[in-house]
Amino acid sequence: MSEPHGHDHDHDHDHDHDHEHVHDHGHSHDHAHEHTHDHTVVEGPVAWEGVTVPVATGADRTVAWFHCFSGIAGDMALGALIDAGADVDELRTMLGRLPVGGWSIETETVLRSGIGGTKVHVHTEATPPARSAAVVAAIVAEAHLPDRVHRRALATFRALAEAEGHLHRQPPESVHFHEVGALDAIIDVVGTCIALELLGVDEVASSPVADGTGTVRAAHGVLPVPVPAVVHLLAGAPTYGLDIARELTTPTGAALLAANVVDWGGMPAMTIERSGYGAGTADLGDRPNLTRVVIGRRSALPSAEGQSVMLLETNLDDVTGETLAHAIEELLAAGAHDAWTTPIIMKKGRPAFTLSVLVDPSDAASIRAVLVRETGTMGVRGRLMERWPQSRRFDVVTVDGHEIRVKVTEDRVKAEHDDVARAARALRQPVREIARRAEQAQRDLD
Repeated sequence: MSEPHGHDHDHDHDHDHDHEHVHDHGHSHDHAHEHTHDHTVVEGPVAWEGVTVPVATGADRTVAWFHCFSGIAGDMALGALIDAGADVDELRTMLGRLPVGGWSIETETVLRSGIGGTKVHVHTEATPPARSAAVVAAIVAEAHLPDRVHRRALATFRALAEAEGHLHRQPPESVHFHEVGALDAIIDVVGTCIALELLGVDEVASSPVADGTGTVRAAHGVLPVPVPAVVHLLAGAPTYGLDIARELTTPTGAALLAANVVDWGGMPAMTIERSGYGAGTADLGDRPNLTRVVIGRRSALPSAEGQSVMLLETNLDDVTGETLAHAIEELLAAGAHDAWTTPIIMKKGRPAFTLSVLVDPSDAASIRAVLVRETGTMGVRGRLMERWPQSRRFDVVTVDGHEIRVKVTEDRVKAEHDDVARAARALRQPVREIARRAEQAQRDLD
């Protein structure tokens, strides 16, 4: 797995493109890319087993929104949070609780295309072994860190292991991390989770995520950009490509988002309290090589103006129900807010369906392409609209030992179906009964 985005390392790699691509945002590793393996065996379940990402409760909560207009890497996320005010000395102290030594962390104020940001440098004493995912999880679990730090970090490494396991057809716990198992990457992930805690962040949100093009050399050879792990990790999240021959989003950055983000899209309604920029190393020309974070209190009041959306529609009289169902899945995976069908009667009495898709205007072109690809339609129409989503929060309740997420608005409680179905299978009870009990448990808490 390639993890090059902005660290102070230097890989002496030869690349097929004609740019100075030293992995991602231009790091420089002082070691050759020859990995040994840590053969430590972890007995019992993996430390991330049963871990859930913290879910904020109550209306007055702090949100951190990452603006990934030039991608994101672990060190850039950490740099942005430090730039926003996370205390570096406290950060070092808490990182010192990890049962590994031989590292140091420094920060530097830099300019990227005229915008100031914080560049994080993680220095390690030697080339680390390629650790298994289970060993990395055990390292994190052994540290005496706050609960939310543990859960966020373990969820991040679980997401990475599942992505790598899928790509290499291995169980997640047996995957050996190379770059991401390196000590500097562990510091990036755990450090980012610590910085979120130091800033009192209750939930994480993110913009659509940018990435570049070309290829990058990693432990397993030359990989296309976006690298396969990033593509897997950001499945279902809004993403887009830039015509920049460089890796802009790394697996570590993508995993931090995939594991922790609860809200994708534009900056959420909030009262802004602070912001910061985390810097990569490479010069991207007129594009600042930065990841921005904006932190503030969620606004409980609905905006007077609605959220701008575009409604895309097409009429279909020659597709099967299975094709329509698959098309809806693909549209939602591509970032659509919602998608649905409506039965209609077309000319000459032909039964048909209108397939409707609600999207962010910035995603209209890419999602329209998915609509055409999946249905074969000869035309799509669209119109701009506004919507006013109800203010909501996400809580977690327990039903017979199974955690179930619930969505709460002013007048309604709705259990998340995937969690309900998982618990229902384990408990051998009807889905509707588990949903009823979860929703009642939330009402009892309120």
